[in-house]
Amino acid sequence: MTSPCTHNFSRAIPVESGYDLVVAGGGPGGCGAAISAARKGARVLLVEATGTLGGMGTSAMVSAWSHMANGKHSVIGGLMLELVETLYARGGIAPSYDPAFWNTIHNRGLGYNTEAYKRLLDELCEAAGVEVRFFAKVIEAEADPTRKEVHGLILHQVEGMRFVEAKTFVDATGDAILADLCGVVSRRAGRDTPHIMPPTLCSALAGIDYERFHRKHQQEAVERALADGYFSQPDRHVPGLFRTGKTTAILNAGHLFNMDALDTVSLSEGMRNGRLLAREYTEFFKQYLEGCEEIEIVTSAPAMGVRESRRIVGEYELDYEDYQARRHFPDQIAIYCKQPDVHVYDTSPEEYARYHREFESMDVLQPGESYGIPYGVLVPKGWRNLWVAGRCCASDLKVNGAIRDQPACVMMGQAAGTAAVQAIRRKQSAAEIDTRELIETLRADGANLPQRETATTLTRKEVRSDECAIVPTLVGSP
Repeated sequence: MTSPCTHNFSRAIPVESGYDLVVAGGGPGGCGAAISAARKGARVLLVEATGTLGGMGTSAMVSAWSHMANGKHSVIGGLMLELVETLYARGGIAPSYDPAFWNTIHNRGLGYNTEAYKRLLDELCEAAGVEVRFFAKVIEAEADPTRKEVHGLILHQVEGMRFVEAKTFVDATGDAILADLCGVVSRRAGRDTPHIMPPTLCSALAGIDYERFHRKHQQEAVERALADGYFSQPDRHVPGLFRTGKTTAILNAGHLFNMDALDTVSLSEGMRNGRLLAREYTEFFKQYLEGCEEIEIVTSAPAMGVRESRRIVGEYELDYEDYQARRHFPDQIAIYCKQPDVHVYDTSPEEYARYHREFESMDVLQPGESYGIPYGVLVPKGWRNLWVAGRCCASDLKVNGAIRDQPACVMMGQAAGTAAVQAIRRKQSAAEIDTRELIETLRADGANLPQRETATTLTRKEVRSDECAIVPTLVGSP
């Protein structure tokens, strides 16, 4: 596709002001940031491009939470723990799951009812006083690149465009859209990396007989179908069905190889192909898996299940070396226990062997182990009043493949929203705030932060922004 000619555009648009915090994106990170900040008295605007909160967990139908315990104890806390416990109490967690899945069981997840989760997020935002604006999309930002300070952003909504001013901002778009518009240095998959981890368009399925269906038989069935020449692409990596109700599940299957979530043409083609793959994999389960004879698609997701797009360069970049060391930090704002989950880049046997080795065999955390997520991964390097939360945080590819999961994103969001309120009250920039005070505030709000030592300043790791290559020099005490 050729680049379009430029066109100068000028229009006077209404200005809205008075907000302490504007959060771009109503997914797990955005909801975590908005609810946490509003509960502390901040005037918060949460901007969401679709008509529902929850992001990947609702619009993209990735309605399963994983890796919330490390085999000995839970790694979640704060708002994330509140979400799972409340949804469980209301019957929104799929049958056969119980509190052991977020208190003790290692390397497992649980499915939930997407509609119940949507309503819960609506309720929590309303109770906290968050102003939620659906069908509003960030299309531009006004920022001072010298002072590295954001002044406001431009929204496109049904009434037209609006310029919204605020004291602080959180980018929880997943794709670092706001950060990129401001000029934050970032890595883009396929531009700064050789490949793009393929996304999947998930679907909601019904008609499954769970008395007879067992997920442990999925891979053997995939191998049989491959031998039969069933699939349109010989992809051995099939996450498969994840139970969400009495007879329902989400279908997480069908990699869309080489699809770029930051390219509209590529994304559009991916949505069309994703719907074809959803039908193909539904028929596969019907033909090859016992208990799936009556299975049917209820709907495919209205949003793509993106795994990788763009990540900021932050004050700290969490990397695979940190993961291997099970490193904890004095300024960590969450702990987590999922292993890297970098999906296959093609359908070759060698690539599937690589995935299986990394995800199932290589350096998987042992019961009781965890690693920390330091505060600096939320702060774009040098920026004063901007944070990120979720998949676009500062981390290398392997670690991002672990902490892009929803529980980690909610916890990052809670920390970003709490930090924004602290920065306003203390009249400090994002990187200057007292991280010991931040940790104690998060702990008071239920966060699971077991570090014995805390520090008043964030842990930094120098990153060469030109090539986004890590210079292995730690500044501070990890």
